[in-house]
Amino acid sequence: MKILIIEDDKILARTIEQCIKNEYDVDKAYDGEEGILYAKQEIYDAIILDLMIPIMNGYEVLSTLRNEKIFTPVLILTAKDGLEDKLKGFKMGADDYLTKPFNREELLARIGALIRRASGNYGEKIIEFKGLVLDLNSRKATANGIEILLQGKQFDMLEYLINSKNTIITKDQIFDKIWGFDSETTTNVVEVYASGLRKELKKVGYDHYLKTIRGVGYIWG
Repeated sequence: MKILIIEDDKILARTIEQCIKNEYDVDKAYDGEEGILYAKQEIYDAIILDLMIPIMNGYEVLSTLRNEKIFTPVLILTAKDGLEDKLKGFKMGADDYLTKPFNREELLARIGALIRRASGNYGEKIIEFKGLVLDLNSRKATANGIEILLQGKQFDMLEYLINSKNTIITKDQIFDKIWGFDSETTTNVVEVYASGLRKELKKVGYDHYLKTIRGVGYIWG
């Protein structure tokens, strides 16, 4: 899973990253404009947003994202602890609000709650689709009780596709989500992994759900 941190204090951004990096992959943006560019990729499971950032403040970033129908869960993390600030944040579309200084365990708990709420997953970390089950804890996939042997990022790709079912996902989005912006490989790796994933799904009769949109990407459903 992937988190975007929008925070202009680079030392603090790094501190936040250190707090969550064992649980999530992290990208960082240091001003509001850059944050919007990252967020528009729609490859993040949640966004941690400071309010007092340059170029566009956190309220403006949040308003812009919601107006453009980007509903990635947003946790405001800020030193502004007034009730009016909190109410304004929620009114503009924030999903949670945490003030600095923060406790690492509370931050992780709140992020986890946001992601579970957004995915409709309140219990076990399980994703299901018509008899296909992904256990996110054990990273095992089964189809009607038969295990599907997925290698490495094949599991991550299938998770992303199912969570985005009935939506066209570009190769660039998959690459950025799973391999990361700063990966040394190229987007061609997406086709390689998609081909391998399709072969494994075919063994259990689920390959027809993974459709290729020529020249664009893939859609699950």
